[in-house]
Amino acid sequence: MKIYNGLNEFKKLDYAVVTSGTFDGVHFGHQKILQRLDEITKKNGGESVLLTYWPHPRLVLYPDQELFLLTSIEEKAELLSMKNVDHLIIIPFTDEFSKISSEDFIKEILVNKIGTKKLVIGYDHKFGKNRSGSFEELKKDGPIYGFEVEEIPKQMIENNAVSSTKIRKALIAGDIIIANEYLGRPYCIHGKVIQGDKIGRTIDFPTANIEVIFKYKLIPAEGIYAVKVQLNKTFFNGMLNIGFRPTFGGTQKRMEVNIFDFDQDIYGNEITVEFYQKIRSEIKFQNVGALKSQLHKDKTDSLQILKKISNNQKRSK
Repeated sequence: MKIYNGLNEFKKLDYAVVTSGTFDGVHFGHQKILQRLDEITKKNGGESVLLTYWPHPRLVLYPDQELFLLTSIEEKAELLSMKNVDHLIIIPFTDEFSKISSEDFIKEILVNKIGTKKLVIGYDHKFGKNRSGSFEELKKDGPIYGFEVEEIPKQMIENNAVSSTKIRKALIAGDIIIANEYLGRPYCIHGKVIQGDKIGRTIDFPTANIEVIFKYKLIPAEGIYAVKVQLNKTFFNGMLNIGFRPTFGGTQKRMEVNIFDFDQDIYGNEITVEFYQKIRSEIKFQNVGALKSQLHKDKTDSLQILKKISNNQKRSK
């Protein structure tokens, strides 16, 4: 997959099969669009093009509103590279760009800059100034400018339309199982291991404190989670805590992971954490002994969850 930071880097194609959107999370619904994009591309001997935007439009249009995202632009690009996308164009989203009319978007960008012959969009896709452009407009203008448009209907999972917003709500509620089902993969957080106060070592549960690299990354609800940790392409089982460590009087929210059967100095290393299930909420224990007893139970629960998931993955292959 070729990546372009702006339209000026891109050379117009003879037969472009195009889709457009923020694609935050590259979730199950997005994957259906990408699957169809690939099918049409192969059928017509063209090249697939995905238009996306950074910063996220809401960060520019509504700077005072808090927004957390499922994927950084780098994570998004990596996920898209695994979906047979030939060209990824990252358009810098600015206030000026937001004022482009839907008609100019079609004529100047889709047609003149890219060479669109087929356009694939998701259900209720909007574009152009004030999101005024719609499937109806594309269908009307397509024959005029020489391209065809196809709309992918709502993608349903147990009667719920998949959306990035619903995944965010599930993560905020700590419902990792639903979030992962909608994503079609485990929710991941990429971070750097930093120095902590090393309290975990004193209770036989050493932890790696994680500094999240992408500042807009959505952090799941506070609590204890069964996770897998990727370090240098190797995966380890573990359990992760998001919270304040109230038993020790903590006042700063932290993310720290206990990697099972692991004894390496990894300060300064970058790791990726895959979330699989929330085990429990964070609570204040009466004493350190009670905390240690609960952590042993948490580890047992985590291992059981991860083993079950591993067995299910083996059966599905």
